[in-house]
Amino acid sequence: MIVAILQLLVSSMLIYATPLIFTSLGGTFSERSGVVNVGLEGIMVMGAFSGIVFNLTFASTFGAATPWLATLFGGLIGLIFSLLHAVATVNFRADHIISGTVLNLMAPALAVFLVKAFYGKGQTDNIQRSFGYFDFPILAKLPVIGDIFFSKTSLVGYLAIVVAFIAHFIIFKTRFGLRLRSVGEHPQAADTLGINVYLMRYAGIMISGLLGGMGGAIFAQSISVNFSGATIAGQGFIAMAAMIFGKWKPIGAMLASLFFGLSQSLAVIGGQLPVIKEWPVVYLQIAPYVMTIVILAVFFGKSAAPKADGINYIKSK
Repeated sequence: MIVAILQLLVSSMLIYATPLIFTSLGGTFSERSGVVNVGLEGIMVMGAFSGIVFNLTFASTFGAATPWLATLFGGLIGLIFSLLHAVATVNFRADHIISGTVLNLMAPALAVFLVKAFYGKGQTDNIQRSFGYFDFPILAKLPVIGDIFFSKTSLVGYLAIVVAFIAHFIIFKTRFGLRLRSVGEHPQAADTLGINVYLMRYAGIMISGLLGGMGGAIFAQSISVNFSGATIAGQGFIAMAAMIFGKWKPIGAMLASLFFGLSQSLAVIGGQLPVIKEWPVVYLQIAPYVMTIVILAVFFGKSAAPKADGINYIKSK
């Protein structure tokens, strides 16, 4: 009984945390370059929309590979959409918060308009090819541990954890990461050393668009299995809170995303758990958003963001 409950908790946590992990990692790259990206919500919307459209269109062609290819397509659309934020903040030196807010307002309206144009109704059909449960060969047969962590679980969830460690290596152990961080900390000094500040900030924003779009596509193909205007409802902001809670570090953002993923999953599976099933459902449903507000209020002032985060850079002659 206990093993079954833990298996349910772990698998559900991974499913809900995976989109947050990808999106919070994207936000980390953007803000490490010195660009605040509150447009993660809008980027996730475009990734979710494009991922579902790709899935519905090509499911018969690509079969079981469809969700994976749709995720990459969602990432590509997210990357393209994020270029609006890059042009506004880097080239035109717009306020980062306002630019990101514009993305958040634009994306749902654009996506719903395209859904009505493509399908003649307010939401898409349900996809037939989604991210299902996965049993790891050999590992799933291990006693207790195998049942909890490697049986009927989320393969893309474990992939997200691997991506977090890869992101950590890129940001803190590579030349690209050093340049990205230097641009986010002191762009004037980086420019003096010959680093193209504008190019590095574009790179950070585009990576955030890629990962945020992938996060949206994964959410739509593993949780909602269709797209409507309400598919992405605050996940981008929760991912941003996870990034801040994780102190702008990939592994910290990943761990925070797992925490938020657990809180989101409890709203769904709470009725199957002892003690928790006695709680009013509304408390479980609002818990992720309440915790987001609390964590932002408590940790935002204590976490040290990159020093040039949100500050437009004007190249001196």
